[in-house]
Amino acid sequence: MELRARGWWLLYAAAVLVACARGDPASKSRSCGEVRQIYGAKGFSLSDVPQAEISGEHLRICPQGYTCCTSEMEENLANRSRAELETALLEGTRALQATLAAQQRGFDDHFQRLLNDSERALQEAFPGAFGELYTQNAKAFRDLYAELRLYYGGANLHLQETLAEFWARLLERLFRQLHPQLLLPDDYLDCLGKQAEPLRPFGEAPRELRLRATRAFVAARTFVQGLGVAGDVVRKVAKVPLSPECSRAVMKLVYCAHCLGVPGARPCPDYCRNVLKGCLANQADLDAEWRNLLDSMVLITDKFWGPSGAESVVGGVHYWLAEAINALQDNSDTLTAKVIQGCGNPKVNPQGPGTEEKWPRGKLALQERPPAGTLQKLVSEAKAQLRDAQDFWISLPGTLCSEKLAMSSASDERCWNGMAKGRYLPEVMGDGLANQINNPEVEVDITKPDMTIRQQIMQLKIMTNRLRGAYNGNDLDFQDASDDGSGSGSGEGCPDEMCGRKVGRKSASSRTPLTHALPGLSEREGQQTSAAAPTPPQASPLLLLGLALALPAAAPRGR
Repeated sequence: MELRARGWWLLYAAAVLVACARGDPASKSRSCGEVRQIYGAKGFSLSDVPQAEISGEHLRICPQGYTCCTSEMEENLANRSRAELETALLEGTRALQATLAAQQRGFDDHFQRLLNDSERALQEAFPGAFGELYTQNAKAFRDLYAELRLYYGGANLHLQETLAEFWARLLERLFRQLHPQLLLPDDYLDCLGKQAEPLRPFGEAPRELRLRATRAFVAARTFVQGLGVAGDVVRKVAKVPLSPECSRAVMKLVYCAHCLGVPGARPCPDYCRNVLKGCLANQADLDAEWRNLLDSMVLITDKFWGPSGAESVVGGVHYWLAEAINALQDNSDTLTAKVIQGCGNPKVNPQGPGTEEKWPRGKLALQERPPAGTLQKLVSEAKAQLRDAQDFWISLPGTLCSEKLAMSSASDERCWNGMAKGRYLPEVMGDGLANQINNPEVEVDITKPDMTIRQQIMQLKIMTNRLRGAYNGNDLDFQDASDDGSGSGSGEGCPDEMCGRKVGRKSASSRTPLTHALPGLSEREGQQTSAAAPTPPQASPLLLLGLALALPAAAPRGR
């Protein structure tokens, strides 16, 4: 009798264990009630939710135990989980986009303000100091500032040519103005231009402005463009859709615990990281070029300081213009004699005044104003923010897990491991596509990189090359173009909103532009200047982009 009672007890205990494994009907109802609340809160019809757990052979994503989810519920929750992760990804990148956009506006406003203040100072001081020598040529100065703005804004202008043409045309106009009693036909003015280089009618000001402006303006504009490219990359990458394999893994991570009647179990930390490292593997491959770009941007801010820095040069163009006109006035008699000696004695203009007019010689000495400290504050803040953003792409899975996916605070028996409440044992995968070959949670084909993200990696690479060129004072828009002999800037890697419109060269008359008339700049000197700051050979951006799209990541084949 005792043995029989013991046998019945064992059978009862086994039945209890089975009942516990399957769930007591009352607990099933309660569990499904919680799922009912969660499902309804997502906006779905409550008629889809069973009152108690049902057999789960119909499930395609979640473990096929007793469940509170029908096939329709599983599909709806899978779609919802994908949409929620995509929204979380957009929200997770929004702060970085806002930071980069604010930096871009701050620097752009500052450099534009410097240039506007310089032109304003010129317009206020030059009429009183130089009289008609300025007022009759005011448009030439306005045009120069307009072209400097276009160049800074990314227009397809060659800055050295722009400055050379300005000085050539200004010399022609001022020489005519200083000698209204003479006939100065085009061929005589051509000769004047050829004589200008050794005579240096404007003194050293044109050469100094050229050397400093070409470095300062390209540093300022390339830095601002870099901020634009970085923000554009973040915006485009944030919109890359998740793969179907990722959608299944996220559903299992977020909602399968609800379907199995344990809605209070939060994902285990390592489980969540593995899912998102698989989902965001392509995004993590941005890391190397993203760091290179931000490092280059931090480095180029060194070019904002000192006598040749963007702060002094962009805001001080009028100083060199004042020095140039002062030098022309001081040397006008000597200049005229040497021009006549080299080009011949011009004829007298019968319609001009009988004698040479004596223009009042003003002398303009502008006092340099110390920097207000605005740029220093901008640079200090930007450096800190750019350094903070360096590991953005590889830290994104952990950030989303902790901030958006209600990850458990500890990896223990109470967290959801994808199958039940319990410890998560698999190791966490590395970062990037190639490291996902053995990801236990997301099936990732490492031989098929996302083409949108590969294109953005190439944009980062192109922008980094341009920043490094700008650090050495070179405008790679024109260096790249020289490879194919087109003679115009390529503009590769520059967003439409930053590059602005392209501007063709123009000349004031039908004669060949007098680019050789820039005092102090010869062909030989230009080559020497370029040789003084060598840069490593740069690959053509279009070639690099083609290679990136043609060659997928060389990595072992996934499972």
